Amino acid sequence: MTPQDFTRLPDLASRALAGSVVYANDELFAERENLIKPGPAVFSTEDFGHKGKVYDGWETRRRREDGYDYAIVRLGVPGVVHEVVIDTAWFKGNYPPFASIEATSVDGAVSPQDLEAASWETLVPKSALKGDTENPFDVSDRRRWTHVRLTIYPDGGVARLRVRGEPVPDPRFLDGTIDLAAAENGADVVDCSNMFYSSPAQILQPGRAASMGDGWENARRREPGNDHVTVRLAGLGRIRRVEIDTSYFVGNAPGWASLRGIDATSNDLADDGAWTDIVARTRLQPDTRHFFHAADTAAVTHVRLDVFPDGGLARLRVHGELLADAHRSAVTRWLDLLPAGHAVQVLAAGADLAAAAATDLVSRRPFTGSTTLPSDVLDRLAGGPALG
Repeated sequence: MTPQDFTRLPDLASRALAGSVVYANDELFAERENLIKPGPAVFSTEDFGHKGKVYDGWETRRRREDGYDYAIVRLGVPGVVHEVVIDTAWFKGNYPPFASIEATSVDGAVSPQDLEAASWETLVPKSALKGDTENPFDVSDRRRWTHVRLTIYPDGGVARLRVRGEPVPDPRFLDGTIDLAAAENGADVVDCSNMFYSSPAQILQPGRAASMGDGWENARRREPGNDHVTVRLAGLGRIRRVEIDTSYFVGNAPGWASLRGIDATSNDLADDGAWTDIVARTRLQPDTRHFFHAADTAAVTHVRLDVFPDGGLARLRVHGELLADAHRSAVTRWLDLLPAGHAVQVLAAGADLAAAAATDLVSRRPFTGSTTLPSDVLDRLAGGPALG
C-alpha cells in the first residue's frame, strides 16, 4: 500500500469511533482528550487562560529533569495499524523533538494501572518530529492492537494523533443480528464515485450524525449518471433490514436511492449482472431516516448504494447476520492477528485449554486455511464471548 492510500483508512483512535485517551502522565497546559478529536486543530492568537496560551492539543509542562511524557489511547476499534500521524499543528516553539509509538493488545475494558503492566511492542521507534507539521510514519507490524502509547521526548505539545488502519473487531461479539455495514464491525468503503465535500467512510460511523458535515456529500452532478458508494461488509451475511439516513441534508439529499448486493467470493465486483436488488430504487425525503425490509436474496459480501442523481447521506445501516462459516473465518483470522500472549490468553480462557496446550497451539499459527485449530476449540470461540 502506498503512503497516499492510508488516508482512505479509518482513524482507529478517533473519538468518532469511540476511541479514548485513558491516561497521560502530564497534561498541565492542554488536555489529553484533544489528541483524538476528529477534526483538525484550531488556533486563536488571542486565546489565553490562567496557565498560558490555550492550545487545541495535548501539551505537557517544561521538564526540569530527565525523562519523557506519554499518553495511552484505547483504540475505538481494535485493528491492524498501517500508519501513525503525529500532528504538531500550531506547536512551533513547544513541540517535542522526538516521539515513539508502542502498542498492546488486551481483552476487555482494563484500567490504566493494568495497562502499565501490559506487554508493549514498538510500532514506531524514537523518531524526529517537525513542528507545526503532520508527521506520518508507516507501520509494518501486521498484528492486531487494542491500545497505543504515544511517548514524547522530553516534553511538549501534540495536536492530534491519527492511527490509520484496518478494523479487526472481536468476532466473539459478531453473533446474532448486527450492522454488517458498520466500521466498528469491520466494514469498509472500497469504492466511491465522488467524495468532493466529505468522505463516504463517515456513513459507516457509529451513532447518529452530528451535522451535515458528519456524512457523505458529493459534488453537484452536471452530467448524466449518478453517484454511488460500495461497501465491503463485515463478512458474508444475509441482510434483513436497511436504513438510509438523510438527516441534516435538507436541500441536498438525493432524490432517489437503491441498494444492491453481491457475493464477491464467487463473483467479480465489476460484473454488473452479478449484483442483485436489496432495496429497489425508491424516493427519498430530506432530513429523514428511511427504513426498509431487505429483499429475500442470497448472502452477500458487498453492497452498492446508488443515489440519484447526486446528494448527501448521513448514515447507512445494513442489519443482518453473518453466515456460520463467515463467522468462523473471522474467528480464525482474528486469532492469527493477535499477539502471541493475547492469543494464548484467549484460548486458555475461552476454549478451556491448559496454558501449555494453548501456547503450543499458538506456536503453530496461522490457523486460516489449515486444520491446525481443532474444530471444538473453534466452536467454543464462535459460540459466544469468552471470559476474561
